[in-house]
Amino acid sequence: MAYDAGAVIPAVFTILRCGLLPFGKESVLFFSRRATTVVFLSALAGACGTTAQPPVSPFVLDDFGDTIHTARPARRIVSLSPVTTELFFALGAGSRLVGRTHYDSYPAAALAVPDLGDGMLPNVEAILGVHPDLVVIYASQSNRAAAVQLRRAGVNTLAIRDDHISDFRRTVALLARATGDTLAGVAIADSVERSLAAVSARPRPARPVTVFWHVWDSPILTIGRGSYLDELVTIAGAKNIFGDLADPSPQVTLEEIVHRNPDFILVGTVTGQALRKNVLWRSIPAVREGRLLVVDTVLVGRPGVRLGEAARSLRALILKDTVR
Repeated sequence: MAYDAGAVIPAVFTILRCGLLPFGKESVLFFSRRATTVVFLSALAGACGTTAQPPVSPFVLDDFGDTIHTARPARRIVSLSPVTTELFFALGAGSRLVGRTHYDSYPAAALAVPDLGDGMLPNVEAILGVHPDLVVIYASQSNRAAAVQLRRAGVNTLAIRDDHISDFRRTVALLARATGDTLAGVAIADSVERSLAAVSARPRPARPVTVFWHVWDSPILTIGRGSYLDELVTIAGAKNIFGDLADPSPQVTLEEIVHRNPDFILVGTVTGQALRKNVLWRSIPAVREGRLLVVDTVLVGRPGVRLGEAARSLRALILKDTVR
């Protein structure tokens, strides 16, 4: 299936990383994998051979490799990702937010924060207009120029790439450092990890239940193992039929889907209706037989503080099993 990768993929990526990939009025996120390193610089304690913990450095390195000053807790924060906005509220710092993106809708209190537009290729002038002392931005190449502009304007700018479940604890730790409440960050990370472990520990069917995650129609894009959504499917006790593909959002064909013959297809409400009526998609037994499962895309579409809830939701949807 031929398509203009240069036009399609960046456009899809831009929409999804702002927080939502639309299926009519719905959305779902998927992410690409990039190795990132966060370095916490610590000063050694040298007083009389004591065993006291070394003091925490007032600097961290973000995912662009830039130095961020964290000596004083941020008071006026612009959060340009739904994930980090949720986390700031969980950390008790929601009242410090002075800007968010179009897509930051959780918790409900986030809607009271000024909407500054998109999180990808953000409006730097609008951001500077609210006089932040910290901007948190997604560390994609398309956002690098904005991060440079903000730093040149004297604004502390923290670039984070939080694509996988394994990134969650690091992301929380960075935001907790920025707000001055590291203990709250540890508590949140521990809680989310426990909730994910509880879902993962549930019994699994003798024969794995397989799913195809429908993301985009033209070209057909799905979820590969490079996405945290593939991890969520596994934690929920099911198997992604394209989990063997390294790409986070691989392009596939109808023939491949027919050949792999998933038990269920994960869809949004609008796309599910469209697939049922599409003659070509009805060549897939799961579509023809009505085995389409509508995902709560707003819940599962963000690798943030509600990851455990997202995993429980997927397990209940796919395996009809609830986890308390």
